[in-house]
Amino acid sequence: MANVGKQIKKLRMARSMTQDDLAERLFVSRQTVSNYETGVSLR
Repeated sequence: MANVGKQIKKLRMARSMTQDDLAERLFVSRQTVSNYETGVSLR
């Protein structure tokens, strides 16, 4: 499932978004986005 995190990061960066920007759009914390991208959490 690490590919999911890599894909999230790739798409986020392609849109010039920070983790904070994405977190705000998803209504989650920046740490949650970081966890998604590193594969720590997929929920």
